[in-house]
Amino acid sequence: MTLFLKSFRSIAAISLLFLIFVFFFPDITRAQFVKGADIGWLQQMEATGYKFYDSTGVQKDCLGILKSKGINSVRFRVFVNPSNDKTSGHCSKKEVAQMALRASNMGLRVMIDFHYSDTWADPGHQAKPAAWVNHTFTQLLSDVYNHTYEVLDTLKSIGVTPAWVQIGNEIAGGMLWPDGSSSNWTNLAQMLNKGYDATKAVDNSINVIIHLEGGSNNSKFRWFFDNAKNNNVKYDIIGASYYPYWDEVDYTENIDALGYNLNDMAARYGKDVMVVETGGLYNQVQNTYNMLVAVIQKVNAVPDHKGLGVMYWEPEGEESWSGYSLSCWSTGGKPTAALNAFLFDLSMGVNIISDINGFSTYPSPVSEGILNIRFNNLAGTSLVSIIDMNGKLVKEETFNNQSNAAIDVRFLKGIFIVSLTNKGQNLTRKIIIN
Repeated sequence: MTLFLKSFRSIAAISLLFLIFVFFFPDITRAQFVKGADIGWLQQMEATGYKFYDSTGVQKDCLGILKSKGINSVRFRVFVNPSNDKTSGHCSKKEVAQMALRASNMGLRVMIDFHYSDTWADPGHQAKPAAWVNHTFTQLLSDVYNHTYEVLDTLKSIGVTPAWVQIGNEIAGGMLWPDGSSSNWTNLAQMLNKGYDATKAVDNSINVIIHLEGGSNNSKFRWFFDNAKNNNVKYDIIGASYYPYWDEVDYTENIDALGYNLNDMAARYGKDVMVVETGGLYNQVQNTYNMLVAVIQKVNAVPDHKGLGVMYWEPEGEESWSGYSLSCWSTGGKPTAALNAFLFDLSMGVNIISDINGFSTYPSPVSEGILNIRFNNLAGTSLVSIIDMNGKLVKEETFNNQSNAAIDVRFLKGIFIVSLTNKGQNLTRKIIIN
């Protein structure tokens, strides 16, 4: 009996500690919030000689720059038989495999976005690949299954298992028109299920996303996913695009509608939700930063941790190369401060992205104008950046093979982000300077 009571007390104590931990540190117990970037253009940007630079003007690998800004996941679109057009082609199975492996080797999670076309599939375009144009509906079902399986099996064979797969891109109107139009739910449901089945056949751990445009349009989402439910469509996550620019409004006019829709989707269908595409004008940095922070907050606020994360569409796709205005990159090849929104902490104002033992700062708060940094188990060159809460870089210094450093911050006051980059990893802390 004594042994039983001791065991019971131990179990009770452990349980109490766990409950306290969950209550006071809820974000630690959930999966890592997705802070992502669709970077389908990156390989061709590099192939054409485009150079990427960090905030200080040092040329670096774009993936490393993105990681230093808090990005932990990347998304790649895949076309069936694409052209060699630099912006509307490429993204073949082979090219996607190369990029996915590179990203995975840098510790980034991977999402694969199947367009089921030779080029863009979106609300206005859902064209069949040229090789499938004359296929019967039965053949199209096999095409969807085989293409999905082949791409994912190729990735798995080289050591990359995507965390997520999209079956179609912005498909409120359906896919593989006209056969898979959403005006014919019997057909569309079969196509979507073929993609789901192929994905799970490769690896059952991969989460399947169904992705619609117009993330603030609740009636559209209810209509689509009610039909999906009635036709027994299989999927794991509801994905949304959110572009105030294309809605022709400022984000402040429909951000609450986005939040309402995400909450409703999670409650109505019992699914996790994610914003898999968003973006704002590259030359309206503060507005884009504010929009991104607001989107992150809305997704994170979905009850029961069903809001999984946010992905920015082509942040590196600078306008002079791509002709696209909604990137997060300046004409000088550097990221704009809008991308610093991904450093935003979901609870305190700054994201602790990596191992908290990577470095420490003291005193807290800083009161004598000197910020002390201890580099815990870090060797080589460390870039330390101090960023204000508007995303502006206010100070940056480099330290080589040092165990400690002191930075003069007498000219600063308020709450700041301290971001340390070392050998491709990014560590981030919040500091208060009095």
